[in-house]
Amino acid sequence: MNQTYKFKPSLFQRKKNSFEYEQSLQKVIRFQIIPRLLSSHLKVCSRHVGNSYQSGLKITGFEISEFINLCIADDEQLSRDYIKRLISYGISTDQIFLELITPTARLLGEKWDEDLLDFTQVTHGLVRLHSITHDIGFEYQDGPTQAGEVRRLLIASSPGSKHFLGPNIVANFFRKIGWQVILEVSITSQELIHAVENEWFDLIGISVSIHEQLTTLGQLVDDMKKGSRNPNTKVMLGGPIFMIEEHAATEFGADAICTDVKKTFEIATSILT
Repeated sequence: MNQTYKFKPSLFQRKKNSFEYEQSLQKVIRFQIIPRLLSSHLKVCSRHVGNSYQSGLKITGFEISEFINLCIADDEQLSRDYIKRLISYGISTDQIFLELITPTARLLGEKWDEDLLDFTQVTHGLVRLHSITHDIGFEYQDGPTQAGEVRRLLIASSPGSKHFLGPNIVANFFRKIGWQVILEVSITSQELIHAVENEWFDLIGISVSIHEQLTTLGQLVDDMKKGSRNPNTKVMLGGPIFMIEEHAATEFGADAICTDVKKTFEIATSILT
């Protein structure tokens, strides 16, 4: 009788893999997510810097310290409420970007380097900073707006997720074969739609973790295709849920579902031709 045996990796191998994944994620955060976050602030603020300090109020180290603690707290609404209070006191949005969000993003990276914050805390903090930039009208807008020689891929987790691991593995795979890949950290559908409205992407990849996220997935795919700067953009789905549930891509208006990283390029090429 034939049997299939599955061997668990050794403890050493699991630790080695975990270390390699975290190192890879650190590079994504340090060299992609934080720079894009800060670039969006400075680009927009530079157009309004003359109005930044009309209130005469200043954001101090105390406010930054309070804000960073709220960004890594379990309740994500706390950081949003804090921003609303600052605005109600007369602090301008320009000041919030230049004097609060920018130093907070950099401080998150420094605290991670010094082992004062762990990866989960830094991830949550950056996701919330990214979301707040959308809440008060600032976005990254420096990406290409038309097709180029290099194909571009946007990879994002379905709204409600706060994980980078799976999407980052896929992102690294495509980078190695010459694609330009953006790993999006948005936590709402609207933020993802803004991302594809602002930049040209040949392909969108969405990672779905749990069954509950499937209920809104079709609408998300439809909205992203309609809003995409590329009128012919394709959508490929993946993630843990498709490994345990059988679904067709057409159920969600997508072009393909892939659960094997090794086959993603083959599938992506087939749906783009």
